Amino acid sequence: MKKLTLTIAFFCIITSHAQVAVGKDLVTNSSVSLEFGSTENRGMILPYVENKSGISENGTMIYDTTDNKVKYLKGGSWFDLSVNNTPTGSVDLSIQTTKIEKPEAKVSIGQPSSVDGILVLEDANKAMILPKVASPHLNIINPAPGMMVYDTTARQLAIFNGTMWSFWKP
Repeated sequence: MKKLTLTIAFFCIITSHAQVAVGKDLVTNSSVSLEFGSTENRGMILPYVENKSGISENGTMIYDTTDNKVKYLKGGSWFDLSVNNTPTGSVDLSIQTTKIEKPEAKVSIGQPSSVDGILVLEDANKAMILPKVASPHLNIINPAPGMMVYDTTARQLAIFNGTMWSFWKP
């Protein structure tokens, strides 16, 4: 009976459309797939990528360690979100050198996905809400390269490239 109950629960979890809250109890509304709490001055760190040649999914965001810039893929081309045209920042990759990468490892939130990626948010009507921080350039002490937050004071996206914050406003 216990195995049957676990099996049924497992299939219910797989077939449900997931919503995830990090650092808080609940997501704020039905149009959110991933939402972060705003109680602490923390951001989301993008994956550090040394070789982006195998990445083809538009909308992918990374921290490119070859030139130390935050980038996203759109229309098959990489775009720099670090604003500055000169190489900036630095990343200590020593913690990664002893690790064995498992290409099949990923988390998919929303509908099950065949898209390659560490964290895949795939849903037709839901989005991710970034961690919210008031004036991150003043309130996040020692940010990591590739960190992203929503600046609630300036109402814009803030990205740390390892040396400086870049601010993006629509």
